[in-house]
Amino acid sequence: MTQSTFRFSDFIAGFWRADAWNMSPQQLLGLIEHYLDLGVTTMDHADIYGMYQCETLFGEALTLKPQLRQQMQLISKCGIKPLFDGYDGRYVNHYDTSKAHIIQSVENSLTELKTDHLDVLLIHRPDPLMNADEMAAAFEQLHAQGKVSHFGVSNFTTSQFDLLQSRLNAPLITNQVEISPLAMQSLHDGVLDQCQQHRITPMAWSCLGGGDLLSANTPQALRIRNTLHDIAQQVGAQDISQVIYAWVRMHPSRPAPIIGSGNLERITSAVNSANIELDRQQWFSIWEAAMGHSVP
Repeated sequence: MTQSTFRFSDFIAGFWRADAWNMSPQQLLGLIEHYLDLGVTTMDHADIYGMYQCETLFGEALTLKPQLRQQMQLISKCGIKPLFDGYDGRYVNHYDTSKAHIIQSVENSLTELKTDHLDVLLIHRPDPLMNADEMAAAFEQLHAQGKVSHFGVSNFTTSQFDLLQSRLNAPLITNQVEISPLAMQSLHDGVLDQCQQHRITPMAWSCLGGGDLLSANTPQALRIRNTLHDIAQQVGAQDISQVIYAWVRMHPSRPAPIIGSGNLERITSAVNSANIELDRQQWFSIWEAAMGHSVP
């Protein structure tokens, strides 16, 4: 498989909570500029985030300074149809990876984000009814029209990834998956092995376990947190979140963590975790705390 020349920034700005930040367009613009100043140029979206509102909010902010579009890579995702109020005809949460829906979702995202193209489009979740030929036809049309430059997937298994890739002329450039000490399945099920095999950069969502690593009181979370605090002292980390990001990024596939915060200090702290280096024993200490047993 030919390797793509596309490159994500080392960390990725996630906007799935943008509607909850209660920011004015000017404030959100300031957040975007803060990310860019830190070298975080890849912006992650999905059509459904914030009940279809987050892309709109981002687009309103970008309108205030449209030249920033040239400094960033915009990602969006599609394929989920949730049961939100106000959407007539939906009576069950479901997936839709039909050609018509993919194309319409991209058109909607372009309108809301106030841009003429997406740098990357991801299929948000694997669809049991996905027709790889139909999806490939949608990708080819969108690429030919200049509306999407690259394609990838999110939460796909290795076999699902291979199925879709088999129908495409261009390489899928990422698999966005959950990676944290509370969600290590991608380390063991072959997903990150596949990324390393094809030199694909995985995108890592929910690295902090949705905040559970910082505050949950389950036996597992407490074990992990105690270990993280010990290692933070050993490596001089500002806080345990920096240790978590360093742990994620230490995998040889070099995952790009998605930072889902609207807090400038937390964003800066996350990016500065790039200066934290763990050794193998520290990495495996976190693995052991997460699993509740040592390696075999």
